[in-house]
Amino acid sequence: MTQPDNSLYAVSVDFDRRLYPYDIAGSIVHARMLAKQHIIAESEASNICAGLESIRSEIKSNTFPWRPEFEDIHMNIEARLTEKIGRVAGKLHTARSRNDQVALDMRMCTKDVTKQTIRLIAELQRSLLDKAALYPDTIMPGYTHLQRAQPVLLAHHLLAYNEMLHRDNIRFRHCMESSDVMPLGSGALAGTPYPLDRNYVAKELGFSKISNNSMDSVSDRDYLVEFHSAASICAMHISRFSEELVLWSSQEFGFITLSAQFTTGSSIMPQKRNPDYAELARGKTGRVFGNLMSTLVMLKGLPLTYNRDLQEDKEAFFDTADTLISTLTIFAPMIKDLQFHPTRMTDAAEKGNMLATDLADYLVSRGLPFREAHAAIREASDYARTQGIEIHKLSVLELKRFSPLFDDTVTRISLQASVDSKDISGGTASARVLQALKTARTRLEDQNDL
Repeated sequence: MTQPDNSLYAVSVDFDRRLYPYDIAGSIVHARMLAKQHIIAESEASNICAGLESIRSEIKSNTFPWRPEFEDIHMNIEARLTEKIGRVAGKLHTARSRNDQVALDMRMCTKDVTKQTIRLIAELQRSLLDKAALYPDTIMPGYTHLQRAQPVLLAHHLLAYNEMLHRDNIRFRHCMESSDVMPLGSGALAGTPYPLDRNYVAKELGFSKISNNSMDSVSDRDYLVEFHSAASICAMHISRFSEELVLWSSQEFGFITLSAQFTTGSSIMPQKRNPDYAELARGKTGRVFGNLMSTLVMLKGLPLTYNRDLQEDKEAFFDTADTLISTLTIFAPMIKDLQFHPTRMTDAAEKGNMLATDLADYLVSRGLPFREAHAAIREASDYARTQGIEIHKLSVLELKRFSPLFDDTVTRISLQASVDSKDISGGTASARVLQALKTARTRLEDQNDL
C-alpha cells in the first residue's frame, strides 16, 4: 500500500499565498534597510528587490509556480528568488526569521482588511441615515419580546442600528491601533545581533511604532483576537437587522419589500420571493463566531514563544474577513433599495393597545401613583380585548370605570402625541430624531480618514 505523504500535513501555501503583497513589500523594505545599514551591498539589495518585483508580477498574472514542497508563502518566494538571481537571494533572510516575517505579514494584512471593513461600515451607515431621512414622520410599532409595545418613529428605529454600527466603527479603529506595531527585527524570538534600523522599516511599511519585546512580538496574536471579536459583534448586529428584514418582509408584517436582486424565487412555489440574502447574512454570523472561538482555543495553551499552532490563525482570519466584507458589501445596497410601507407600519401601530402606557402616564400626571395607574390600565386593556377594540378607542365613560381621573382631555392621546411626548435626549419625539439624524451624519463625516 502506498504510504501517504505526511509532509503535506504541514503545507500552508494553499491559503497563506494571499499574503504575498505583504510578504514581498516587507522583504523589499528589509533588503533596502540591510543595504542602508551596510549589512549587504547596495547592488545586492537592488538585485534582490528587482527579483521580488518580478515575482510580484508573476503572482499577479497567475504564472508563479507554487510548489507545496516549500510549505508556505515565504519559502516559495525565497526559492523562486533563488532561481531568478542565484545565491545572493540567500542574503535576504539575514537578520530575519520566518517567525517575525509572518508576524509582519499578518499585521500588514490585518491593517488593510480593517481599513476596508471600516469604510464598508461607513457606507452602510450612510445607507441607513439616507433611508431614515426619507421617513422622518412614519410611525411604527416598537417591540419588546416581539410583542407590540409602544409607538416609535421608523427613523428612530433605523438610527438604533446606526448606533450599533458606530460602536463597530470604534472597535475596528482600535483594532487598527493594536495591529499597527512593526515586529520585524525580533528574529526567531530573541532579537538579532545585526544593527538594524527598525524604525526605518516601520516608517516605510506604514507602521507608527515598533514592538517592545521580541518574545512577545513573534507570538502575539491579540490583534487577531480583537479583530475576530469586533467582527463577531458587527456580524451579530447585522444578523439582528437581517432577522428584522426577514420578519418585516413577510406577509404577516408587510412592512417592507426587498429589492428583487436580494431575493430569490422558490423552486416549486412560483409566488414566493424569499429573503435569501438577509437569511445568509444571518446564517454566516455563525462561522464568524466560530472563528473567534477557534482562535481563542488555539492560543490558550501556547507557551512562549512561537509555536506551529500559530499557522492555524490564518484560515480563521481570512474566512472571517471574507465573510464580513462580503456581507457588508451587499448590505448597504440592500438597505438602499428596500421599500418601506408606511401605511402598513402605522396601521400596525394602531393595534395591540400600544397607547396603554400613555394612558397610565395620563393618570400619573393626575396624581395617581404609577403602580396604581399601571393596574388600572391593565384592567382597562383586558376589558378592551373583550370588547374587540383597542384601548384608546374606549369612551371616556368606559375609562372612568377604571379610574375617576379620566376626563375628556384623554381624547388627546394619539400615536403622534405618544411619539412626541418622548421629548427627551435619545427619545423618539420627532424633533429629537431629526436632531439625532443630523448629529449622526456630522459624526460620521467627521471621522478621520484611514
